[in-house]
Amino acid sequence: MNVIGIIPARMQSSRLPGKVMKKIRNIPMIGHVYFRSKLLKILNEVYVATCDKKIKNYIRSINGKAVMTSKNHERAVDRTEEALKKIEKITRKKIDLIVMIQGDEPLLEPQMINQVVNVFKRNKNIKISNLYTRLNNSEEIKDPNRVKVVLDDNNNAIYFSREKIPARKIRGQCIYYKQGNVFCFNKKALNYFVSLKSSNLEKVESVDMNRLIEHRYKIKMVKTKFHTINVDNHNDLKKATKAMKNDKYFKLYKKKF
Repeated sequence: MNVIGIIPARMQSSRLPGKVMKKIRNIPMIGHVYFRSKLLKILNEVYVATCDKKIKNYIRSINGKAVMTSKNHERAVDRTEEALKKIEKITRKKIDLIVMIQGDEPLLEPQMINQVVNVFKRNKNIKISNLYTRLNNSEEIKDPNRVKVVLDDNNNAIYFSREKIPARKIRGQCIYYKQGNVFCFNKKALNYFVSLKSSNLEKVESVDMNRLIEHRYKIKMVKTKFHTINVDNHNDLKKATKAMKNDKYFKLYKKKF
């Protein structure tokens, strides 16, 4: 099975412009995501999909692979699908599974990638997988930058929201789940996503996956114990910089610089 990782990234960001090139311990954020993704053997190759030459040039400077995509994409999944087509054309190899890794996850736990891929091996009916983890911090629960997810009894996603929406109630306490920024698609599902017009709930919440939710498409959610810091603003950047200091994976690749 040919499984690749694609990291969609662009300089434009409403909350933190140019964030993927912001340095954390002297390495651009996108560099951290790339190197951590490369630590796994489950991925045959990792590519960065971007519309910005600055990002492309940086990735190539570290001997990484970058694919230029259109500037018109508003959603990461659309950019990922365009990159997939170009990669298959360049490599002349059929790709079975695509892991989409968000470029603002500098503290990505590599095992999260294993989790979204391995669920396909256990259930051949799955077309898309995504991660979720429990939110315990009240500030994160209220934070619109942390996307919440509600699940059905089979751990399929019902809805994604930036609002304070509980997933369930246990012994009188509301439980909240955060969506993880690692996804896995089979090629047919990725192609189906881009064939659909941008949906109302997708626009309202600014969450890609709601496009599929509105078309009753199943997204298998996989529980993870890993709680990473996705960077959306300067405060997140400070937290990530502090956490990176003693990070075990950072020690494996920081010697390259």
